[in-house]
Formats: sequence, structure tokens, C-alpha cells
Amino acid sequence: MSQEPRPDLPARPSAARIVRSVAELKAASRELLESAAGSRPDRARPASLGLVPTMGALHAGHATLIRQARAENDVVVVTVFVNRLQFDDPADYERYPRTLDADAALAGEAGADLVFAPGEAEVYPDGAPRVLVSAGDLGTRFEGRSRPGHFDGMLAVVAKLLHYGQPDAGTTVPTRYRAYFGQKDAQQLAIVQRLVKDLDYPVDIRPVPIVRAEDGLALSSRNQFLTAEDREAALVLSRALFLMKERAEARLPLRPDDAVALIESDARVELDYFEVVDPETLEVLAFNCQDTPFTGTGLALVAARVGSVRLIDNMPLTDGSS
Repeated sequence: MSQEPRPDLPARPSAARIVRSVAELKAASRELLESAAGSRPDRARPASLGLVPTMGALHAGHATLIRQARAENDVVVVTVFVNRLQFDDPADYERYPRTLDADAALAGEAGADLVFAPGEAEVYPDGAPRVLVSAGDLGTRFEGRSRPGHFDGMLAVVAKLLHYGQPDAGTTVPTRYRAYFGQKDAQQLAIVQRLVKDLDYPVDIRPVPIVRAEDGLALSSRNQFLTAEDREAALVLSRALFLMKERAEARLPLRPDDAVALIESDARVELDYFEVVDPETLEVLAFNCQDTPFTGTGLALVAARVGSVRLIDNMPLTDGSS
């Protein structure tokens, strides 16, 4: 449950401060936490830090993550690191936008105190790590099937970032720690939640709903690579997802094959997958979809290539009873 905005937050500079090293991040966040705790009447209440991990190229969707973190925490840290290990295509890694100055401005406007933007040598001082955290079975399906090794690479850096952002032992006030991930990357979110649960990370993972443009397209850093015609074609993905949402809320059979047919009706779109799954396990729902009225909850997942750009999207499904 989201908390109400905090009226007692201390004054914050209009721009987020960029820090480059883990030591600098720890020192700056400690100072901010202690300052926040000391500036309010109820000094016994724990101070809190919200971490927003990103690869940069920030947009309105990221701003939503940052604003939620701002509303719930005394200190907000945004990380900007383009993680080589989660790119299966080196060319995709090289062309990923690097816009740190613009990212720091957007982050500051949305409420961040610090932008942690380390270089590769800071995160991987010995080169590619020899020991990795495995995403297991959760990482071999859907995006993991299309992009082998992607989620192990993602966890390599997320495991580190969660450690980096955690308030250190030298902080003199009690602290709470939260990390914010967008629901747009639904498989990533599920895997990070399992990482935290299975390996006992002392952080509360806070999912934040997808932000969409007025035409329904889910906001993504990759959207900037779409031509005008490709963007128009990409709208079929959200139309297919909203079709599933409408049927779920009406307790009708979902019939995902109709969504697949809708997407495949546009020759400009190359469908990778469209599935309805359990939101936690990501297991495909073999029932409640094709012929029987939908009940309970589900998650519709889609991935497709539009022009030269691969897009993913998803839609939480509920029968409307809650």
C-alpha cells in the first residue's frame, strides 16, 4: 500500500547530485538520512531511503517511479548504469542512449536527491564477474528464451545495486530501505522479488504500475527508435492487452488466440509471444482462458519486434471482484 506524501520532508535542492563511487554514495546518503531524521519532531521514527535502479535514458515512466519513492521516503537515490551483461546483442548495448545530464535533471525534478552513476570499473572492478546469481527457471522463459543469459546479467548488477543503496552500518539513525521497479518489466520484477525473498535481502521491493502515452503505448526508452509508422503499428500490442483486460473484468473467456490474431493482422509487427500467466510464478495459465469464464488474477505478457525495435508490454488481469 502506498503511503501518503510526507509533509515533514526537509528542503531538497532542485537538482539531483551526481555521485560516481560507492563510497561517495554511502557517505552522501548517510548524511541525508541523518539530516532528515534530525529535522523533524519525531526523531524516534526511522528514516527511510528509496532506491530507483535504472539504465538511464529516463522518461516519464521513470519519473513516476521516482515520485512514488519521493512520497514514501526521506531520501531518494536513482542509479544510472548501462549494464553490459544483460545485452545479448553488443550493438544494442552500444546504441543504448547515454544521457546522464538530462537524466540527472529529470531525476531532480521528480524528487531524487542523488543520482548514482558509476563507471564499469566501479561496478565490475575485475571485469565480468566469475560468480553470478542465477535467475533459475524464471529466467529461461519468455524474455529469457528470446535473450539467453539476460536475466542472469540483470541480477548481477541488481544484486550489487541493492547492496550499494542500503544505508550503511555507520548511519546513526534507524533506517528503512525500499527499492522501486516498474511493472512494465514484469518478468524482471518477478525475478527480483524472488532474489530478495530467497536470499533474504533487507529491502522492500515496491512495484510501480506501467505508465502509458495517451495512445496506449507503454513508455519505454526504446520508443525513441520507432519511426512514426512503426509507432502506429506498435499500438496493436496495447490494444490486444486491453482486450484481455476487458474480458477478464467482464468474467468472460479470455481467448488469447483472439489477441494473437489481432497482433498478427498487422504485417509490420513480428510477434514473439503472447501468453497469460500466473503473476507470481509466471506459469502459463492452461485453464480459465480459452473456453471458461475468467476468475481470479492473471498477467498477459507480450513481446514483438516492430521495425528494428523489440518491445515488451503486459497487463494485470482481474475478474473485477476485488
